[in-house]
Amino acid sequence: MKTLYIECRMGAAGDMLASALLELVQDPDRSIERLTELGIPGVEFVKEQSVKCGIKGTHLSVLVHGAEEGTAETEHHHEECSARKHCHDHQHDHSHEHTHDHHEHSHHHSSLQDIRTIVKGFSGIPGKVIDDILGVYSMIAEAESHVHGVPVHDIHFHEVGTMDAVADITAVCLLLNELSPDRIVVSPVHVGYGTVKCAHGILPVPAPATAYILKDVPIYSADIEGELCTPTGAALLKYFADSFGPMPQMKISAVGYGMGKKDFPTANCVRAMIGGDCEYTDETAIELSCNVDDMTAEDISFAMDRLFESGALEAFTVPVGMKKSRPGTLIRVIFTPEKREDILRALFKHTSTIGVRETVTKRYKMDRRIETVRTVFGDVRVKRSSGFGTERSKYEYDDISRIAIENGLSLAEVREILDKDTD
Repeated sequence: MKTLYIECRMGAAGDMLASALLELVQDPDRSIERLTELGIPGVEFVKEQSVKCGIKGTHLSVLVHGAEEGTAETEHHHEECSARKHCHDHQHDHSHEHTHDHHEHSHHHSSLQDIRTIVKGFSGIPGKVIDDILGVYSMIAEAESHVHGVPVHDIHFHEVGTMDAVADITAVCLLLNELSPDRIVVSPVHVGYGTVKCAHGILPVPAPATAYILKDVPIYSADIEGELCTPTGAALLKYFADSFGPMPQMKISAVGYGMGKKDFPTANCVRAMIGGDCEYTDETAIELSCNVDDMTAEDISFAMDRLFESGALEAFTVPVGMKKSRPGTLIRVIFTPEKREDILRALFKHTSTIGVRETVTKRYKMDRRIETVRTVFGDVRVKRSSGFGTERSKYEYDDISRIAIENGLSLAEVREILDKDTD
């Protein structure tokens, strides 16, 4: 399984994400050519080398009609609602220093429908990428709609800011399609703290639209003052992430650094790492145990089934001698940490215990996959495992049990026939 891990210790912006991904593809220059060939109105992509805190990376600049929008590293969607309730999406940089006033630009605006027209006009781009671009943009528009209390179809974006955002979003979607990871894991997102000055007032960090997009996403604020995560960066992470959390165990094949414009004591970058599975996985496991001496065998059997339904990796019983010389049963359940609440509820609901013990341990497991093979009996699933210098395979019990019953054979006979058939 190919895994992409995105580390957001300094937040995320569209161009920073695109820059990090650009360092992972086989031919970055060709990828930039493909982006330029899309014909985004007035847009040119320029790859630059950048160094932050001694770390070399890439900054992908987006030029709109030959000029970078402010410093196009990040865009905060500073909103202005007119009497017609049209929200103007304007872009500024991480430093929050406004180098130009909103009204210096002519007031051309693009609706979400205009964005769809632009994107659907791209030539030579996979349909999935178009769907992804529009999906990310819809997420941003929904956030702006919620913040301003206006329908999505009334959201309008400032023309220059729109082209810059379309370019960043398109670049990320196209590069992810080229990389084709099987799963994307994103770290908790550092959003910064404090306030950000916009053309019409001061907003808290994270800004309202960003905070809305990042609902249900693990975020935090540490020692960097300022806006680190932008609405576009937040939407891209939320849209593509399969999960959020620490870096999974993986064999890294490439690392990319996407640099921001502003300098901080900490390297201002998004780091992206891509790689495959290790031969085996180690993970933290939790074990809960309890002793009972007043449950029937039927009650225990029922409780064990409920524990597995609640997410237990393993549940088993051990006969034990208890106080007052009573014979009893030790119930032990093993599971991953995120299942703790579910397992505890099941234990207290379905057993007679009034207290449980917890042990935290490490669980090592071989890499596992299920394959389906064609046999004389039809499709049969095979579980294959590898790791620690060992490989093994095993037919799924449910499949060979069904075949044995249907054909009046023993399990050993079914396995023998399957072994000969698949040689």
